Amino acid sequence: MARVILENVNKTYPNGVHAVKDVSLEVGDSELLVLVGPSGCGKSTVLRMIAGLEKISDGRIIIGDRVVNELEPKHRDVAMVFQDYALYPHMTVKENLEFGLAMRRVRRQDRVKSVENAARILGLEGLLDRKPAQLSGGQKQRVAVGRAIVREPRVFLFDEPLSNLDAKLRAEMRTEIAKLHQRLGVTTIYVTHDQVEAMTLGHRIVMMDDGTVQQVGSPLEVYNHPVNRFVAGFLGTPPMNFIDGRIDKGGGTFVAGEFSMPIPESYASLHESRLQKAAVYGIRPEHVKVEREGVWSGGIKGETVVVEPLGSREIVIVNAGGLELTAEVEPSVRLRPGIRVEVMIDSVRGHLFDSVGRNLLSL
Repeated sequence: MARVILENVNKTYPNGVHAVKDVSLEVGDSELLVLVGPSGCGKSTVLRMIAGLEKISDGRIIIGDRVVNELEPKHRDVAMVFQDYALYPHMTVKENLEFGLAMRRVRRQDRVKSVENAARILGLEGLLDRKPAQLSGGQKQRVAVGRAIVREPRVFLFDEPLSNLDAKLRAEMRTEIAKLHQRLGVTTIYVTHDQVEAMTLGHRIVMMDDGTVQQVGSPLEVYNHPVNRFVAGFLGTPPMNFIDGRIDKGGGTFVAGEFSMPIPESYASLHESRLQKAAVYGIRPEHVKVEREGVWSGGIKGETVVVEPLGSREIVIVNAGGLELTAEVEPSVRLRPGIRVEVMIDSVRGHLFDSVGRNLLSL
C-alpha cells in the first residue's frame, strides 16, 4: 500500500484553460478518498494526473516515497478503472483479465492464479469464457475492476465507474466496491459527481469546484459543517434551502421580508461589523417541519405547492412567508397541493453565509 500526496498541483492546457488550481491533498495508506463535484470541476483531471495520463503543469505528485511527475503510467504502480469499462471486445473475460499481466510478462501459472483469485472475489467464475458483448453492464464493470485487481497495485484509481449503470446496479456495485476495499485495503481514490456515492463510500471526501478544493473532511463533517454555500448546496437531496436577507440590527434575528428567524446559537458571537449586512440563511429540507394549519401555534403560515411521495418520506414545496421552501415530511401528515399549512424551522440547524457564499463561522 502507499500514501499519495499532491503538492500545489496545477494543470493548464495549451489553450489557456486552468483546469486544476493549486490542489494539495494527502491520501493516507489504505484510505478510500472520494473526489466529488460537478462536471468540469477538475476532479477527473486530478485523477488522470495521478495515473500519469495527463502531464502536470506545476507541483509534485508523490506515490509512496517517490516523486512520480516524470514517470510513465506503467511505472507508477497504480491501476485505473474507467467509466466506459475499456474492455477488449474480441477477448473473453479471462483474456481481458490476463492481458495486462501478459504484457508485463508475468509467468503463465502466476497469471492463472491471479485471474482465478479476482474471479472468485468478484463472482466472475461462470463468466470467464464469455465476451463483453454477452455481459450486462454490471458484469462488465466487475471485469474492469477485476483487471485492476490482478495487477495488485499500490493504488486504485476509479473514474466515475458506476455512471453507466442503472440505479439498482449502482447501489449493488457501491456495496461491492466498499466490500472490496475492506478486503484488500488498497489505497483508493474515487472520482464521482454522485453525492450518494461520495457519502457512502468515502472515508473522507474532497469537494471540488472550478479546479479548486473547496473542503476536505469526513462525509458527515462536510454535510453538517459546510464551509461555503457551494458545498452546502451540492451535498444533500433535495438541496439546502437558501434565503436571501440580512442580519438584524440586534444581531439575534435573520430577516427576509415577512420571514424572520432566530440566528443559530453557534453564530451568536458574530462580529458587530456583520450586523445589518446582507446574508444568506441556509436550512436543509429535513430541518423544515410542516403540519396542517391549526396543529401548531406560532408556525409560519403557508400553502403547499408541490407534494412528491417517495414512500418512506414526502418532499413538499411550500409557499410560506413570501418564500418557497422545500421540506421533508412523514407520509402520515397526508398533504396534497393547495393545503393550508404551518412551517416550523429548526433554527439550531441553520447556517449563515455572507454575500459571497462563505459560512460566517469559517471566516
